[in-house]
Amino acid sequence: MKRSLFINFFVALLVFPVCAQKGNYRLLIGTYTDSGKSQGIYSYDIDMKTGVSTRKSVRTGVLNPSFLTITPDRKFVYSVSESPKGSAANAFAFNERTEKLTSINASLTKSDGPCFITSAEKHVFTANYGGGSLSVFGRRADGSLTNVLQVIQHVGKSINSERQNEPHVHQVILTPDKKYLLANDLGTDKVTVYQYNPTARANVLVPYDTLSVKPGSGPRHAVFSKDGKKLYLLQEIDGTVSVLGMKNGRLSLIQETSIIKNDKVVIRAADIHLSPDGKYLYATNRGTANDITCFSVGNDGKLTFIQQIPTGGDGPRNFAITPDGQYVFVAHQQTDNIVIFKRDTKTGRLAATGTQIEVGSPVCLLFY
Repeated sequence: MKRSLFINFFVALLVFPVCAQKGNYRLLIGTYTDSGKSQGIYSYDIDMKTGVSTRKSVRTGVLNPSFLTITPDRKFVYSVSESPKGSAANAFAFNERTEKLTSINASLTKSDGPCFITSAEKHVFTANYGGGSLSVFGRRADGSLTNVLQVIQHVGKSINSERQNEPHVHQVILTPDKKYLLANDLGTDKVTVYQYNPTARANVLVPYDTLSVKPGSGPRHAVFSKDGKKLYLLQEIDGTVSVLGMKNGRLSLIQETSIIKNDKVVIRAADIHLSPDGKYLYATNRGTANDITCFSVGNDGKLTFIQQIPTGGDGPRNFAITPDGQYVFVAHQQTDNIVIFKRDTKTGRLAATGTQIEVGSPVCLLFY
Protein backbone atom coordinates (compact mmCIF):
# COMPACT_ATOMS: atom_id res chain seq x y z
CA MET A 1 0.00 0.00 0.00
CA LYS A 2 2.78 2.41 0.95
CA ARG A 3 4.66 1.47 -2.23
CA SER A 4 1.54 2.24 -4.30
CA LEU A 5 1.07 5.61 -2.59
CA PHE A 6 4.71 6.48 -3.24
CA ILE A 7 4.40 5.58 -6.94
CA ASN A 8 1.22 7.64 -7.27
CA PHE A 9 2.90 10.60 -5.54
CA PHE A 10 5.95 10.33 -7.82
CA VAL A 11 3.73 10.21 -10.94
CA ALA A 12 1.86 13.26 -9.67
CA LEU A 13 5.14 15.14 -9.35
CA LEU A 14 5.97 14.29 -12.95
CA VAL A 15 2.55 15.35 -14.22
CA PHE A 16 2.31 18.56 -12.20
CA PRO A 17 4.88 20.59 -14.19
CA VAL A 18 3.09 19.67 -17.41
CA CYS A 19 -0.23 20.87 -16.02
CA ALA A 20 1.42 24.00 -14.63
CA GLN A 21 2.74 24.80 -18.09
CA LYS A 22 -0.69 24.73 -19.74
CA GLY A 23 -1.34 28.04 -21.45
CA ASN A 24 2.36 28.97 -21.43
CA TYR A 25 4.17 29.15 -24.76
CA ARG A 26 7.67 29.90 -25.98
CA LEU A 27 8.12 31.64 -29.30
CA LEU A 28 10.93 32.58 -31.68
CA ILE A 29 10.29 35.54 -33.97
CA GLY A 30 12.12 36.35 -37.20
CA THR A 31 11.95 39.98 -38.37
CA TYR A 32 13.07 42.56 -40.90
CA THR A 33 15.78 44.71 -39.34
CA ASP A 34 16.09 47.16 -42.25
CA SER A 35 12.76 48.65 -41.21
CA GLY A 36 14.58 50.25 -38.27
CA LYS A 37 11.96 48.82 -35.92
CA SER A 38 13.60 45.50 -35.08
CA GLN A 39 16.95 44.35 -33.71
CA GLY A 40 16.97 40.75 -34.96
CA ILE A 41 15.63 37.39 -33.74
CA TYR A 42 13.52 37.52 -30.58
CA SER A 43 12.49 34.87 -28.07
CA TYR A 44 9.37 35.38 -25.96
CA ASP A 45 7.50 33.60 -23.19
CA ILE A 46 3.73 34.03 -23.31
CA ASP A 47 1.34 33.29 -20.43
CA MET A 48 -2.18 33.20 -21.85
CA LYS A 49 -3.73 33.00 -18.37
CA THR A 50 -2.52 36.52 -17.62
CA GLY A 51 -2.03 37.76 -21.19
CA VAL A 52 1.54 38.75 -20.32
CA SER A 53 4.36 38.26 -22.84
CA THR A 54 7.98 38.47 -21.69
CA ARG A 55 10.94 39.06 -23.97
CA LYS A 56 13.69 36.61 -23.01
CA SER A 57 16.40 37.45 -25.54
CA VAL A 58 17.21 39.11 -28.85
CA ARG A 59 19.94 37.99 -31.26
CA THR A 60 21.33 41.12 -32.89
CA GLY A 61 23.88 41.54 -35.68
CA VAL A 62 21.93 39.67 -38.37
CA LEU A 63 20.47 41.55 -41.32
CA ASN A 64 16.82 40.72 -42.03
CA PRO A 65 16.54 37.28 -40.37
CA SER A 66 13.05 37.06 -41.81
CA PHE A 67 12.56 33.28 -41.77
CA LEU A 68 13.76 30.69 -39.28
CA THR A 69 13.89 26.94 -38.79
CA ILE A 70 14.67 25.00 -35.61
CA THR A 71 16.03 21.47 -35.39
CA PRO A 72 13.87 18.78 -33.74
CA ASP A 73 16.28 18.52 -30.78
CA ARG A 74 16.01 22.33 -30.33
CA LYS A 75 19.78 22.70 -30.22
CA PHE A 76 20.18 24.74 -33.41
CA VAL A 77 18.33 27.50 -35.23
CA TYR A 78 18.96 28.62 -38.80
CA SER A 79 17.85 31.86 -40.40
CA VAL A 80 18.11 33.64 -43.71
CA SER A 81 19.62 37.06 -44.23
CA GLU A 82 17.17 38.40 -46.77
CA SER A 83 19.18 41.00 -48.62
CA PRO A 84 19.93 41.98 -52.24
CA LYS A 85 23.64 41.89 -51.34
CA GLY A 86 25.37 39.47 -49.01
CA SER A 87 22.41 37.07 -48.89
CA ALA A 88 23.22 34.22 -46.53
CA ALA A 89 22.07 31.40 -44.28
CA ASN A 90 22.98 31.80 -40.60
CA ALA A 91 23.59 29.09 -38.00
CA PHE A 92 22.98 29.57 -34.26
CA ALA A 93 23.37 27.40 -31.18
CA PHE A 94 20.17 27.56 -29.13
CA ASN A 95 20.08 27.24 -25.35
CA GLU A 96 16.55 26.09 -24.62
CA ARG A 97 16.91 26.86 -20.90
CA THR A 98 18.04 30.47 -21.27
CA GLU A 99 16.27 30.88 -24.64
CA LYS A 100 19.34 32.59 -26.10
CA LEU A 101 20.91 32.23 -29.54
CA THR A 102 24.66 32.18 -30.07
CA SER A 103 26.03 32.76 -33.56
CA ILE A 104 28.02 29.88 -35.05
CA ASN A 105 28.65 30.93 -38.64
CA ALA A 106 27.06 32.18 -41.86
CA SER A 107 27.32 30.94 -45.42
CA LEU A 108 26.47 32.86 -48.59
CA THR A 109 23.55 31.55 -50.61
CA LYS A 110 25.22 32.64 -53.89
CA SER A 111 21.78 33.85 -54.98
CA ASP A 112 19.80 36.93 -53.95
CA GLY A 113 16.90 37.35 -51.59
CA PRO A 114 16.53 34.13 -49.57
CA CYS A 115 13.03 34.24 -48.09
CA PHE A 116 12.55 30.75 -46.62
CA ILE A 117 14.75 28.17 -44.91
CA THR A 118 14.34 24.57 -43.80
CA SER A 119 16.66 21.95 -42.36
CA ALA A 120 17.29 18.21 -42.36
CA GLU A 121 19.77 16.15 -40.35
CA LYS A 122 22.61 16.68 -42.81
CA HIS A 123 21.56 19.74 -44.84
CA VAL A 124 19.96 23.17 -44.79
CA PHE A 125 18.02 24.57 -47.76
CA THR A 126 17.00 28.11 -48.73
CA ALA A 127 14.43 29.40 -51.21
CA ASN A 128 15.91 32.43 -52.98
CA TYR A 129 13.09 34.67 -54.17
CA GLY A 130 15.25 37.35 -55.75
CA GLY A 131 17.58 34.91 -57.49
CA GLY A 132 14.87 32.47 -58.56
CA SER A 133 16.81 29.53 -57.15
CA LEU A 134 17.35 27.24 -54.18
CA SER A 135 20.61 26.72 -52.26
CA VAL A 136 21.84 23.62 -50.44
CA PHE A 137 24.28 23.69 -47.51
CA GLY A 138 25.88 20.88 -45.55
CA ARG A 139 25.11 20.82 -41.83
CA ARG A 140 27.93 19.70 -39.53
CA ALA A 141 27.54 17.95 -36.18
CA ASP A 142 28.33 21.20 -34.32
CA GLY A 143 25.50 22.95 -36.17
CA SER A 144 27.74 24.98 -38.45
CA LEU A 145 27.06 25.33 -42.17
CA THR A 146 29.40 24.40 -44.99
CA ASN A 147 29.84 26.61 -48.01
CA VAL A 148 26.97 26.24 -50.44
CA LEU A 149 27.05 22.77 -52.01
CA GLN A 150 24.49 23.27 -54.74
CA VAL A 151 22.56 26.13 -56.30
CA ILE A 152 19.69 25.12 -58.55
CA GLN A 153 18.59 27.90 -60.86
CA HIS A 154 15.00 27.95 -62.07
CA VAL A 155 14.11 29.36 -65.48
CA GLY A 156 10.94 30.62 -67.11
CA LYS A 157 8.10 33.02 -66.44
CA SER A 158 4.30 33.19 -66.42
CA ILE A 159 1.48 35.52 -67.45
CA ASN A 160 1.50 38.24 -64.77
CA SER A 161 3.71 40.95 -66.28
CA GLU A 162 4.31 42.66 -62.92
CA ARG A 163 5.16 39.64 -60.78
CA GLN A 164 6.10 36.81 -63.11
CA ASN A 165 8.73 37.97 -65.61
CA GLU A 166 11.27 35.63 -64.02
CA PRO A 167 11.48 32.78 -61.47
CA HIS A 168 10.81 33.56 -57.80
CA VAL A 169 11.30 30.55 -55.53
CA HIS A 170 9.24 31.29 -52.42
CA GLN A 171 9.42 28.15 -50.30
CA VAL A 172 11.32 24.88 -49.96
CA ILE A 173 9.57 22.14 -48.00
CA LEU A 174 10.60 18.56 -47.20
CA THR A 175 8.13 15.69 -47.41
CA PRO A 176 7.38 14.11 -44.02
CA ASP A 177 9.46 11.04 -44.97
CA LYS A 178 12.38 13.32 -46.01
CA LYS A 179 12.69 11.58 -49.40
CA TYR A 180 11.81 14.68 -51.44
CA LEU A 181 12.07 18.43 -51.28
CA LEU A 182 9.50 20.67 -52.99
CA ALA A 183 10.10 24.18 -54.31
CA ASN A 184 7.21 26.58 -54.91
CA ASP A 185 8.01 29.07 -57.68
CA LEU A 186 5.75 32.12 -57.71
CA GLY A 187 7.32 33.43 -60.91
CA THR A 188 6.77 30.37 -63.08
CA ASP A 189 3.56 28.94 -61.56
CA LYS A 190 5.28 25.63 -60.92
CA VAL A 191 5.91 23.29 -58.01
CA THR A 192 9.06 21.22 -58.55
CA VAL A 193 9.77 17.99 -56.69
CA TYR A 194 13.43 17.17 -56.07
CA GLN A 195 14.65 13.79 -54.93
CA TYR A 196 16.70 14.30 -51.78
CA ASN A 197 19.93 12.30 -51.49
CA PRO A 198 21.27 13.00 -47.96
CA THR A 199 24.47 10.98 -48.40
CA ALA A 200 25.43 12.41 -51.80
CA ARG A 201 28.56 14.53 -52.11
CA ALA A 202 27.25 16.22 -55.24
CA ASN A 203 23.73 16.59 -56.61
CA VAL A 204 22.09 16.45 -53.20
CA LEU A 205 18.87 17.43 -54.96
CA VAL A 206 17.88 15.90 -58.30
CA PRO A 207 14.80 17.10 -60.29
CA TYR A 208 12.08 14.44 -60.13
CA ASP A 209 8.66 15.92 -60.99
CA THR A 210 7.05 19.26 -61.84
CA LEU A 211 3.43 20.33 -61.56
CA SER A 212 2.16 23.45 -63.32
CA VAL A 213 -0.62 25.23 -61.46
CA LYS A 214 -3.15 27.79 -62.68
CA PRO A 215 -1.40 30.46 -64.83
CA GLY A 216 -1.04 33.72 -62.93
CA SER A 217 -1.80 32.21 -59.52
CA GLY A 218 1.69 32.47 -57.99
CA PRO A 219 2.42 29.47 -55.69
CA ARG A 220 3.83 30.72 -52.39
CA HIS A 221 3.56 28.48 -49.29
CA ALA A 222 2.38 24.92 -48.78
CA VAL A 223 1.89 22.44 -45.95
CA PHE A 224 1.80 18.63 -45.96
CA SER A 225 -0.68 16.41 -44.19
CA LYS A 226 1.07 14.29 -41.56
CA ASP A 227 1.02 11.19 -43.77
CA GLY A 228 2.51 13.13 -46.69
CA LYS A 229 -0.29 12.10 -49.06
CA LYS A 230 -1.81 15.57 -49.39
CA LEU A 231 -0.18 18.94 -50.02
CA TYR A 232 -2.13 22.17 -49.44
CA LEU A 233 -0.74 24.96 -51.63
CA LEU A 234 -1.55 28.67 -51.27
CA GLN A 235 -1.11 30.94 -54.32
CA GLU A 236 -0.17 34.53 -53.51
CA ILE A 237 -1.37 36.39 -56.59
CA ASP A 238 -4.95 35.14 -56.92
CA GLY A 239 -5.64 33.53 -53.51
CA THR A 240 -6.20 30.01 -54.82
CA VAL A 241 -5.78 27.09 -52.43
CA SER A 242 -4.92 23.86 -54.24
CA VAL A 243 -5.28 20.42 -52.70
CA LEU A 244 -2.66 18.19 -54.25
CA GLY A 245 -2.16 14.48 -53.94
CA MET A 246 1.35 13.05 -53.68
CA LYS A 247 2.27 9.46 -54.43
CA ASN A 248 5.78 8.14 -55.05
CA GLY A 249 7.06 11.69 -55.47
CA ARG A 250 4.44 12.63 -58.10
CA LEU A 251 1.92 15.44 -57.63
CA SER A 252 -1.67 15.56 -58.87
CA LEU A 253 -4.46 18.12 -58.49
CA ILE A 254 -7.43 17.06 -56.36
CA GLN A 255 -9.29 20.33 -55.64
CA GLU A 256 -9.06 24.08 -56.11
CA THR A 257 -10.78 26.57 -53.83
CA SER A 258 -10.03 30.15 -52.75
CA ILE A 259 -9.57 32.43 -49.76
CA ILE A 260 -11.14 35.33 -51.70
CA LYS A 261 -14.72 36.06 -50.63
CA ASN A 262 -14.73 39.72 -51.75
CA ASP A 263 -13.56 40.43 -55.30
CA LYS A 264 -12.84 44.09 -54.44
CA VAL A 265 -9.85 43.39 -52.17
CA VAL A 266 -6.21 43.59 -53.20
CA ILE A 267 -4.89 40.03 -52.97
CA ARG A 268 -1.56 39.09 -51.40
CA ALA A 269 -2.09 35.62 -49.94
CA ALA A 270 0.65 34.78 -47.47
CA ASP A 271 0.79 31.77 -45.16
CA ILE A 272 -0.93 28.41 -44.69
CA HIS A 273 -0.97 25.84 -41.86
CA LEU A 274 -2.92 22.80 -40.71
CA SER A 275 -4.19 22.42 -37.15
CA PRO A 276 -2.23 19.88 -35.07
CA ASP A 277 -5.00 17.29 -35.53
CA GLY A 278 -5.09 17.89 -39.30
CA LYS A 279 -8.82 18.60 -39.29
CA TYR A 280 -8.67 22.31 -40.15
CA LEU A 281 -6.65 24.45 -42.54
CA TYR A 282 -5.91 28.18 -42.13
CA ALA A 283 -4.57 30.75 -44.61
CA THR A 284 -3.81 34.47 -44.38
CA ASN A 285 -4.26 37.24 -46.94
CA ARG A 286 -2.53 40.62 -46.86
CA GLY A 287 -3.16 43.36 -49.45
CA THR A 288 -6.29 45.22 -48.41
CA ALA A 289 -7.94 42.09 -47.02
CA ASN A 290 -5.84 41.44 -43.88
CA ASP A 291 -7.84 38.37 -42.94
CA ILE A 292 -7.47 34.72 -42.07
CA THR A 293 -9.64 31.96 -43.54
CA CYS A 294 -10.52 28.61 -42.00
CA PHE A 295 -11.47 25.43 -43.88
CA SER A 296 -12.42 22.04 -42.56
CA VAL A 297 -10.52 19.08 -44.01
CA GLY A 298 -12.64 16.13 -45.11
CA ASN A 299 -11.67 12.47 -44.91
CA ASP A 300 -10.77 12.70 -48.60
CA GLY A 301 -8.55 15.73 -47.93
CA LYS A 302 -10.89 18.18 -49.64
CA LEU A 303 -11.64 21.57 -48.10
CA THR A 304 -14.90 23.19 -46.98
CA PHE A 305 -15.07 26.87 -46.04
CA ILE A 306 -15.80 27.55 -42.36
CA GLN A 307 -14.88 31.15 -41.45
CA GLN A 308 -13.06 34.30 -42.49
CA ILE A 309 -12.20 37.08 -40.01
CA PRO A 310 -9.94 40.17 -39.86
CA THR A 311 -6.50 39.54 -38.36
CA GLY A 312 -6.35 42.79 -36.37
CA GLY A 313 -3.38 44.33 -38.15
CA ASP A 314 -1.80 45.15 -41.50
CA GLY A 315 0.27 42.61 -43.43
CA PRO A 316 -0.37 39.17 -41.82
CA ARG A 317 2.84 37.76 -43.32
CA ASN A 318 3.07 34.64 -41.18
CA PHE A 319 1.15 32.87 -38.43
CA ALA A 320 1.59 29.88 -36.14
CA ILE A 321 -0.74 27.57 -34.25
CA THR A 322 0.27 26.62 -30.71
CA PRO A 323 1.32 22.95 -30.41
CA ASP A 324 -1.78 22.18 -28.32
CA GLY A 325 -4.03 23.80 -30.95
CA GLN A 326 -5.56 26.26 -28.48
CA TYR A 327 -4.37 29.54 -30.02
CA VAL A 328 -3.32 31.10 -33.32
CA PHE A 329 -0.67 33.84 -33.33
CA VAL A 330 -0.70 36.12 -36.41
CA ALA A 331 2.36 38.29 -37.20
CA HIS A 332 1.71 41.65 -38.91
CA GLN A 333 4.74 43.02 -40.71
CA GLN A 334 3.32 46.51 -41.30
CA THR A 335 1.70 47.28 -37.94
CA ASP A 336 4.43 45.66 -35.80
CA ASN A 337 2.13 43.42 -33.79
CA ILE A 338 1.36 39.76 -33.22
CA VAL A 339 -2.36 39.27 -32.61
CA ILE A 340 -3.52 36.22 -30.66
CA PHE A 341 -6.74 34.34 -31.40
CA LYS A 342 -8.44 31.63 -29.35
CA ARG A 343 -9.16 28.56 -31.40
CA ASP A 344 -12.14 26.25 -30.90
CA THR A 345 -10.55 22.83 -31.36
CA LYS A 346 -13.93 21.22 -32.16
CA THR A 347 -15.21 23.68 -34.79
CA GLY A 348 -11.95 25.26 -35.95
CA ARG A 349 -13.38 28.75 -35.55
CA LEU A 350 -11.24 31.62 -34.27
CA ALA A 351 -12.12 34.41 -31.82
CA ALA A 352 -10.08 37.46 -30.86
CA THR A 353 -8.58 37.39 -27.37
CA GLY A 354 -7.65 41.07 -27.20
CA THR A 355 -4.05 40.03 -26.48
CA GLN A 356 -1.17 41.04 -28.69
CA ILE A 357 2.62 41.32 -28.66
CA GLU A 358 4.33 44.42 -29.99
CA VAL A 359 7.39 43.51 -32.09
CA GLY A 360 8.91 45.47 -34.97
CA SER A 361 8.35 43.99 -38.46
CA PRO A 362 7.56 40.39 -37.39
CA VAL A 363 7.71 37.89 -40.24
CA CYS A 364 8.22 34.33 -38.97
CA LEU A 365 6.83 32.67 -35.83
CA LEU A 366 8.13 29.37 -34.40
CA PHE A 367 6.89 27.69 -31.22
CA TYR A 368 9.35 25.43 -29.44
